[in-house]
Amino acid sequence: MSAAEDSMIHATRRDVLKGGAVLTVGMLLPAVGVSANDTNVAKAGTFVPNAFVRIAEDNTVTVLSKHVEMGQGAYTGLATIVAEELDADWSQIRVEGAPADAKLYNNLAFGPFQGTGGSTAIANSYDQLKNAGATARAMLVTAAANRWKVPANEITIAAGVVQHKSGKSARFGELVADAAKLPAPTEVKPKDPSAYNRIGKSAPRVDSKAKSTGKAIFTQDLKLPGMLTAVVAHPPRFGGKVKSFDASKAKEIKGVKSVVAFETPARSGVAVVATDFWTAKKGRDALTIEWDESNAFNQSSDEMLKEYRALTKKPGDIAKQEGDVEKAFAAAARTFEATYEFPYLAHATMEPMNCVVQIGQGTCEVWNGEQFQTADQMAIAKMLGIAPKDVKINQLFAGGSFGRRANPAGDYLVETVAIAKAIGTSDPVKLVWTREEDMRAGYYRPMYVHWLKAGVDAQGKIVAWQHRIVGQSITRGTLFDNKSKIDFTSVEGAQNLPYHIPNLLVDLHTTEPKVPVLWWRSVGSTHTAFSTECFLDDIARETKQDPYALRRSLLEKHPRHLAVLDLVAEKSGWKKKRAADEIYGLALHESFNTVVGQVAKLKKTPNGPKLVSVVCAVDCGIAVNPNIIAMQMESGIGYGLSAALMGAVTFKKGQVEQGNFDDYPVLRINEMPAVETHIVPSRNKPTGVGEPGTPVIAPALANALAQVDGKPIHALPLSAHGVKLA
Repeated sequence: MSAAEDSMIHATRRDVLKGGAVLTVGMLLPAVGVSANDTNVAKAGTFVPNAFVRIAEDNTVTVLSKHVEMGQGAYTGLATIVAEELDADWSQIRVEGAPADAKLYNNLAFGPFQGTGGSTAIANSYDQLKNAGATARAMLVTAAANRWKVPANEITIAAGVVQHKSGKSARFGELVADAAKLPAPTEVKPKDPSAYNRIGKSAPRVDSKAKSTGKAIFTQDLKLPGMLTAVVAHPPRFGGKVKSFDASKAKEIKGVKSVVAFETPARSGVAVVATDFWTAKKGRDALTIEWDESNAFNQSSDEMLKEYRALTKKPGDIAKQEGDVEKAFAAAARTFEATYEFPYLAHATMEPMNCVVQIGQGTCEVWNGEQFQTADQMAIAKMLGIAPKDVKINQLFAGGSFGRRANPAGDYLVETVAIAKAIGTSDPVKLVWTREEDMRAGYYRPMYVHWLKAGVDAQGKIVAWQHRIVGQSITRGTLFDNKSKIDFTSVEGAQNLPYHIPNLLVDLHTTEPKVPVLWWRSVGSTHTAFSTECFLDDIARETKQDPYALRRSLLEKHPRHLAVLDLVAEKSGWKKKRAADEIYGLALHESFNTVVGQVAKLKKTPNGPKLVSVVCAVDCGIAVNPNIIAMQMESGIGYGLSAALMGAVTFKKGQVEQGNFDDYPVLRINEMPAVETHIVPSRNKPTGVGEPGTPVIAPALANALAQVDGKPIHALPLSAHGVKLA
């Protein structure tokens, strides 16, 4: 990119911001095939057939994404669906983040609610965007038919060109003025999957070039005229409050503008507001704060584990019950028991929590890698005493989330609003959490303890299965609280166990420590997949059965699971003879309506077992973009490996002991094993891929490690087992 082009881009950004216009990714971001001076600003004559598609006179097709792009490939997948129905050329396609509007952009899996999560982006948008693309196509065809005075059924579209057998043709941009005058058809017929020529094929990501060249705009990149930056000191223990503080030294630092205490429903703290991040951080570090910890959380992890273990000895609230487990246990030839323990986990996104807010007269504007638009509008509106519709959210890229930005409480956004309100400014305020604040003041995947018991008959067939889970509720007290004793996020993956066992009991103890918890990539499956799949392998080992054969015998009622299991066994060479130093571990799990099987391949070395590669099979319905699916399986495996090998947030007298990547390490690129992904062919509607790859790798790896010394593994992380990485 030339210096002139770069200068023009920044000038465009300034002009847009000074005018108070909505800042959208499309205004700032060159997408696939777009030159640096294409800002995608809507022009006169633009054809807008519906809320999701915009076609301009310059022939560009802009897809408005109601889902945030946080690395999962949502923008590319959604654009692929529209491009398929339009028969557009991929070079025409652009993507922008849609504005916050639950009526237009609600997540169909959530109800009247706009948000991204639960691996629903493609699944809930598939039919919606097929119809949106088909509607635009029908109107372009009608416009061409009217212009050329030919029957519409004689017109075809290929690579973004509308054409008739007479030789007449036009690009989309030439027809937008005429198409814009037409009424939208009440019914359209999208393509049958047999006619797809783009869905099912890999295409370049629409965001990769911008991210590779530094042009992609994340919240951390955003600079608005007059913007101030806030850095916060939070209580060292959850539930603590500000008692008093001395800001005299902080105020002596040049560039520090304000120091204020604040309180939100999530937490309290002291914010230093300055002209830039580093000045604000220096001011924050110079504060002297006295905390009121009379109602603060003060337990240690060991104390909590002791309480959780005790609860596994007592019956809980029943989540699922089939048959009579007690009678089946009494008649079983053998029984097996195991307890599994899982620590708290941080989301540890590469971009710590941040956002920009600007409070106006009865309004608030937000710039953010926005994941839960509707919830955040409601939370901010409540804090300011305004209507949710008066909270305007501009969707930027997010540098990861893994569930952290999908907080029903809107915690860090509300915190930013509280700070801006406290200092009484109408200037934009950017909140930036340091990595330590992100690690110690954030929300976590809950700690869990599981107890399982199984009974087998004389032939080794499992006849009884009991699964007891102890841990916090993620949904209780939130917008997603169904007022039931059973939080489905605690038992998913156990409550819907696919294996056919005639006598089954799943029960739950929900605990209530003062530790804030939140969904973490693949949510309940992060622990239920490990306990169920490792326990199944323990049973196979004790009854001298092949783990693959045992699973296969239990899946007669689940053909999707069986197909995935067979595919991963075939592609991994499970049945083939292995070298003496090769060890394979298998796991299978369904989450978010997607079935994933993985085989972890270890190699014995003088320095310990080395994870060499992972073979993955997935059934996610129609593969909209196979490349994105492979990327997400790889991403999920990498994220899952980080947690499995090293992830643990621990408490000592109520304080989080971890603070950065030195004591909460994450997998580095040079440690990533080779991953081979195979997709089960399907004509069913697509299901999610952002999360389902994560929960399977930990049990697959543990099941391989258990073969090294014959000892079952019942706790995460696996740091004590000496796994070597690629």
